[in-house]
Amino acid sequence: MNTLLFLRFDRTGIKMFSSNQSSFTTGQDNIRFFKFDIHAPVFFSSVGLILAFVIFTLQFPEQTNQMLSDFRAWNLTNFDQFMIAAVNFILLFCLLLMVMPIGSIRLGGDSAKPDFSRLSWMSMLFAAGMGIGLIFWSVAEPMVYFTDWAGTPLNVEAWTEDAAELAMAATVFHWGIHAWAIYAVVALGLAFFSYNCGLPLTMRSSLYPLLGDACWRWPGHIIDVFAVLATIFGLATSLGLGASQINAGLSMLFGIADDLNTKLVIILVITVITVGSVVRGLNGGVKVLSQINMLLAALLLCFVALVSSLTNVFSWLWFSTTEYLNNIVPLSNWIEREDGQWMQDWTVFYWAWWVSWSPFVGMFIARISKGRTVREFLFAVLVIPTLVTIVWMSIFGMNAIEQASGGVGSLANGVSSISLATFQMLENLPFPQVTIGLGMLLVMVFFITSSDSGSLVVDTITAGGKLDAPTPQRVMWALAAGSIASALLYGGGNQALNALQAGTIATGIPFTLVIILICFCLYKGLTQSIKTAK
Repeated sequence: MNTLLFLRFDRTGIKMFSSNQSSFTTGQDNIRFFKFDIHAPVFFSSVGLILAFVIFTLQFPEQTNQMLSDFRAWNLTNFDQFMIAAVNFILLFCLLLMVMPIGSIRLGGDSAKPDFSRLSWMSMLFAAGMGIGLIFWSVAEPMVYFTDWAGTPLNVEAWTEDAAELAMAATVFHWGIHAWAIYAVVALGLAFFSYNCGLPLTMRSSLYPLLGDACWRWPGHIIDVFAVLATIFGLATSLGLGASQINAGLSMLFGIADDLNTKLVIILVITVITVGSVVRGLNGGVKVLSQINMLLAALLLCFVALVSSLTNVFSWLWFSTTEYLNNIVPLSNWIEREDGQWMQDWTVFYWAWWVSWSPFVGMFIARISKGRTVREFLFAVLVIPTLVTIVWMSIFGMNAIEQASGGVGSLANGVSSISLATFQMLENLPFPQVTIGLGMLLVMVFFITSSDSGSLVVDTITAGGKLDAPTPQRVMWALAAGSIASALLYGGGNQALNALQAGTIATGIPFTLVIILICFCLYKGLTQSIKTAK
């Protein structure tokens, strides 16, 4: 463990303190009863706020949806330029760390060894980060940009070559290196201050250089409660929306009714399997499922690539990559955009969504990344997912655009349903029943891995940073995500889920400020670690 010296401002001026001077020890304020071991202020505050939100939403679904949607719209409209600039800054900060000498620092100290192989590690971080989105949006997003379903990037004319270029560029832009930079900063901050400084693995620890021992009082409680709410509500939203996509696929394949009861059964099945994965633990649960998922995803990707002809595939890859690189600067620009409405509706929305998910994904990545150097960590988190995104989005997205341009299948008429878009593309390829079935299986397993890893994260936070909290606590949080999704879907339908999503997005704006502060704290900690080592 390293002892790091930090400068902190207080009422008496600037004071120096060290990371081992904290008066807090992991789990010291925990309450233990039955088979639970919880940090009371965070646990009970989180449970109370979750119950209050669910009850209020079920009582007033329309009003809640309207209120939160208006609040989300206000945030996206008034803080659009701030969000674009902030995420650009976060990405540049990550790239700077990669090339600086501090990139050689090893998470956990010089003698630390990784807990997982590179393949297992990358599989887990990718499955938790955005696996679901690749299935859900890989066809839908390029198509909505290409057809002007809800505006076009940089105001290009729909159904043209320019529209195809910007459709692929914008899709990769939203799922590529910018998005993963948000996850990377949060994950690196958590990992460094926990493994190298001996602080608990909770969100508040990332701000210790600024807050000092106030981290263990109400300012820290607020940060951790926010992280719990963002994680649980994000999981519940995705679970509810994902159930709709699986239901749509089942209806297309087998004629199963696309209704509320089917969606509830799907959520129940996913939740039960998630509980089983939780009980098996990190190695026997998330690790195994992530590897299976990557294998299934690779099989689906290879099949679609082969039936599309390798010549087309290489052409699509070159097309998407070059257009992404050509347009990354215009798409990253926030000043005097002609497509301001599109930027708010899509790019700012995406950045806020990634930020709202960063406590969950960031903490999970931190949990599995001990033993990696800072440079290795950032390269894996930034570059590898971006390359996979380019390959996946190119093959699926360009397939869809060419089908639409050639008048083939349902997509020739544009996007009729976001949930069905991927299945509609696969329908026009050989063996559609097999590929659509595999797609639905992928969505389900991605949900299970996300729910399992999310339960792990929430459990760690509500246990005061303890990594060995009792399994029943993780089971409880896995059941909570499924129950919230089911209750909102049953009691308020899509309006309730939309309200939950709007609330989650709205939290992304203020939390962006927290991530910028984490950048500052992380830089101070890493540079001080280098100085201490010398």
